[in-house]
Amino acid sequence: MSPANSQTKTPLLDALRDRKNHPHAPFYAPGHKGGQGISGPLVDLFGVTVFRSDLPELPELDNLFNPEGAIAEAQDLAAEAFGAESTRFLVNGSTCGIIAAILATCGPGDKIILPRNIHSSAISGLILSGAIPIFVNPEYNPDWDIANSITPEATASALEQHPDAKAVMMVYPTYHGVCGDLRAIAQITHQYNIPLLVDEAHGAHFNFHPNLPEPALSAGADLTVQSTHKTLGAMTQASMLHVKGDRIDIQKLNRALQLVQSTSPSYILLASLDAARQQMALHGKELMAQTLQRAEKARSRISLIPGLSVLEPLNTPGCAALDRTRLTVKVSDLGITGFAADEMLHSELAVTAELPMPHHLTFIISLGNTESDIDNLVKAFTILEGRRKKEEGREKKEEGRRKKEEGRFAHSPTLPLSPSPTLPLSHSPPLLSPREAFFFPAETVAADKAVDRLCAELICPYPPGIPVLMPGEIITPEAVDYLQQILAAGGKITGCSDPGLQTLKVVRQ
Repeated sequence: MSPANSQTKTPLLDALRDRKNHPHAPFYAPGHKGGQGISGPLVDLFGVTVFRSDLPELPELDNLFNPEGAIAEAQDLAAEAFGAESTRFLVNGSTCGIIAAILATCGPGDKIILPRNIHSSAISGLILSGAIPIFVNPEYNPDWDIANSITPEATASALEQHPDAKAVMMVYPTYHGVCGDLRAIAQITHQYNIPLLVDEAHGAHFNFHPNLPEPALSAGADLTVQSTHKTLGAMTQASMLHVKGDRIDIQKLNRALQLVQSTSPSYILLASLDAARQQMALHGKELMAQTLQRAEKARSRISLIPGLSVLEPLNTPGCAALDRTRLTVKVSDLGITGFAADEMLHSELAVTAELPMPHHLTFIISLGNTESDIDNLVKAFTILEGRRKKEEGREKKEEGRRKKEEGRFAHSPTLPLSPSPTLPLSHSPPLLSPREAFFFPAETVAADKAVDRLCAELICPYPPGIPVLMPGEIITPEAVDYLQQILAAGGKITGCSDPGLQTLKVVRQ
């Protein structure tokens, strides 16, 4: 590792800057040659500087798959800053890191224990590796229709039933900022001498302030994947994979990453990781203190608005800590869905949430948010609640004469609780592995005829990208009803061949 004062350096960013300014005749990709061939509208939108930095694996810029220079130094500095023994930069998002983690630890037929509310990228990892999922149901908060984390007890039970499992994976934190007891789960996992893999996509900031949840690596994770772009200052799609300890075969991991990363990585994305690491290493505690202060301001002010409540799930099963920079606001007591509230906030009140769901909305408050952002958020919710008051007054005057379609507040569709936290109901492996079901011959049937058949698609509301149905899983009527009501309420569904969800692909009998 490098000495602490070297955290001021940005080796990859510096190399890219130096090479960008080096005059030469470029006879290599990309075809726009430093911006000279870029179309006028793109230059008008982005400026020419960004295209001058869009360079390939020139000798001075190192090689992502065999780093020996600037990338190697930048990754070493990142490992030091984030508490890892080694770090890999990711240009295909955390998705490729999750897939690589599974490929590096599991082969065809190997079992991996993971929560049912895992991100769809993990299912992609199961399909590519041929691993067999042993799902553990996360704890469920019915008051909020939110899945918390898996518990140490549930993890221990799964391992007792499947002691031949090759790895355990958990989500830490969840999309809503809920953190399970990772330290206890790590201790249980390591009793079987297998690695704990962590989807820490939403927790890249944890290492930089004591009032944030404990970072996954500090709590005992062997490998963690972080979306540096989600909560820190890297560009979209730029992420990191961190390793600690000797339970991960680094050579297998490197080979896996070569399968899922582009052979033409963007040096703009890579440099943004280098710069984001420097920013946090030098100023992280100050930036996170400011972020926490702004998040608490939003939390306390919104919780005082009638009809609104703010998620505080501590002391509930499956929640050992809460990321206080993640704000989830329930709006269903106003008589509207999260989707309807999201539409009004975004299109009319200039406030955009990260995640609308049937009963609430979730907001990411990060180092990039300003005091003005917080004020606008609170003001928007105040206006939303004020509209509800006016609507209630109108309803009292017109009682008995209202029509179903009048008033978005009064008549927004009400959705049932999500079925996904309760699927499946045991630790039993699926009838077909996700890989088998994905490649098995499929047929398209009407949605009502698909019930009790094996799903051949990976179908999930997005965001958050948590599958309601996945290849190899039995399709239930509750899952179909839930997905169709999500669509009716304005939500988005990905992975289904039929966007209207009138038909589904199932494994051919």
